[in-house]
Amino acid sequence: MRETKNQKPDLPYGSYTESYIKEIFMKIITLLGSARSKGNTATFLDWIEKELKSLGHEVESIYLNSKKINSCLGCFKCKEHTEKIGCIQNDDAIEILGKIINAELTIFASPLYFWGFSAQIKALIDRSFSLVTNYHQPNHASLIENKKQALLVTGGGAYENNAEPVFTAFDRIIKFYKGIKAGELFLDKCTTPQEMDTKIKDKAIKFARKIAG
Repeated sequence: MRETKNQKPDLPYGSYTESYIKEIFMKIITLLGSARSKGNTATFLDWIEKELKSLGHEVESIYLNSKKINSCLGCFKCKEHTEKIGCIQNDDAIEILGKIINAELTIFASPLYFWGFSAQIKALIDRSFSLVTNYHQPNHASLIENKKQALLVTGGGAYENNAEPVFTAFDRIIKFYKGIKAGELFLDKCTTPQEMDTKIKDKAIKFARKIAG
């Protein structure tokens, strides 16, 4: 686990080396699950990414709609391997899952579709089934154990009686991953990116700082 900015070793003032300073920052993957590359979700996520970069973190953005991600076959071949991604399919999902394994924080970003995730991000989540073995068993194992995950969801309606299911699902996904929930946010009453003002941008900045803490 890399050191965080609040966990520096007790060294004399001015003795931090460049290599150590690099180590205190996280490698972060963002997963844009919207079909629109410049929509509400993309705009808000872009503000988050820029703030994380300004804090010194390494951020890689992945636009899932441009990737080939097949549906999970439900063949359970991946359960034959505990030390690697055992999925038998050969598509972009394998590379993306590898990046999630190597990252310290993954941000899932999706518009709210039918009280749940978008098809683009749901397909990848389904394929992440290959990262975990022996769920609900004493030897439950995960390739992303103790890695951080965060969730951003945008929607046109309110949270109540609308967005709760996707956040309930995310909590269960984190448990499945044996991960750590860094944070979650629902941005409600979205219309167009042009209507997203400085108050909404401030929310993005605060959320970025929270999940990076």
